[in-house]
Amino acid sequence: MAAGLGTRMKSATPKVLHRLCGRPLIGWVMSALAAVEPQRTLVVLGRGVEAVSGELPRGVETVLQEQQLGTGDAVRSCRDALADFEGEVLVLYGDMPLVSGEELLRLLGEHRREGAACTLMTVVLDDPGHYGRIRRGADGSVERIVEYADAGEEERQIREVNAGVYVFAAEALWRTLAQVESDNAQGEVYITDAVGLLVAAGEKVHACPAADTAAAMGVNSRLDLARAAAEMRRRILERHMLAGVTVVDPAATYVEADVEIGRDTVLEPMTVLRGETRVGEGCSIGPSATVVDTVIGDGVTLVASHVVGAEIADGCNVGPFAYLRPGARLERGAKAGTFVEIKNSRVGEGAKVPHLSYVGDAEIGSGTNIGAGNITANYDGVNKHPTRIGDGVHTGADTIFVAPVDVGDGAMTGAGSVITGDVPAGDLGIARARQRNVAGYARKKRKEQGGTGESNER
Repeated sequence: MAAGLGTRMKSATPKVLHRLCGRPLIGWVMSALAAVEPQRTLVVLGRGVEAVSGELPRGVETVLQEQQLGTGDAVRSCRDALADFEGEVLVLYGDMPLVSGEELLRLLGEHRREGAACTLMTVVLDDPGHYGRIRRGADGSVERIVEYADAGEEERQIREVNAGVYVFAAEALWRTLAQVESDNAQGEVYITDAVGLLVAAGEKVHACPAADTAAAMGVNSRLDLARAAAEMRRRILERHMLAGVTVVDPAATYVEADVEIGRDTVLEPMTVLRGETRVGEGCSIGPSATVVDTVIGDGVTLVASHVVGAEIADGCNVGPFAYLRPGARLERGAKAGTFVEIKNSRVGEGAKVPHLSYVGDAEIGSGTNIGAGNITANYDGVNKHPTRIGDGVHTGADTIFVAPVDVGDGAMTGAGSVITGDVPAGDLGIARARQRNVAGYARKKRKEQGGTGESNER
């Protein structure tokens, strides 16, 4: 069920599309559902149909709930689509990112073992908040679910609550939902009322307590989203640590769901790994590093830098304060140092761009050293142009390459040069005005300004 308006989110974005650790909320639910291998998956939508549909896996069907008249009405809207289905119907919310595939499999297993018409997931909470309470009879069997708004003071003291996940026998579900009315505090059709009706009809309803109480955590506000994200980050980091990754400070480390990290890699504090990032073995990442959609090889050191859409081969050194933009590729053993920006460029094996340089739309050969303050002037205001620098090149500080330009293997450039033409292999390219000293000019200038003409230095 994903048709809720999500008014407490205070957002123009449909609630189930708010992102948590790299995935929309409904993406986490779809991932959990995949574990049970359902024959069909139907998502009930109300608001943002096109946007939500675009985030669903291939093969998932959508059903439109024209008016949001309650959870029971949402399930009723699937009746026609499932007219010929006679198996088990698993019902859950699209805003429950912490429910796991293991919990769903366990729920289905108990449902089948018990031969129940309905099996529902429950949790026992120290602070049950506004969850629906599980009302049990003297023999411990489930009598009904009482929504918080309809509960009396005694019922609100019950700590066992409804997690919002159910398995129904299809025939029992549709027969019972046809009887559910909206005579409650909210004036809505509750799916929870189906439980009491089944019990009243003498059919078996079984409660399956969840192994993880966090499974019941729904997201209805930004506060809920933050709490769920904190729990998910804990789970993600725990998984990586158990696989051999060192996380120096888990409370200050952010790793999204689809990130892969090799063993013996160390994540220093304030490291953020996002998207489809893959980090190899034996790396040191951080502190204060942000890496997005990037492939990092083995033995890489990356300190206090921002990296997006790049490739960093084995043994490279990045940072501090480097910015690698999409299309940047560092070959084995290359270096991108302090205050270096690289975009859509390849830095060859063992090559170095140590500091204060911009490299864009360039090819830099192996073993080349780019001096401090170098710039590839790749944009003429209309088009981008390439710079090609060969193997074993040494460029002087403050060299500007006005692309398109080629620098051959083993060449050099003089410091302060503006290179507008090709530099052949083995040559030295110098493009700067020849220095001229004007004798006595400084002394004369100071004297004209009322000084003695002598230096104040001691």
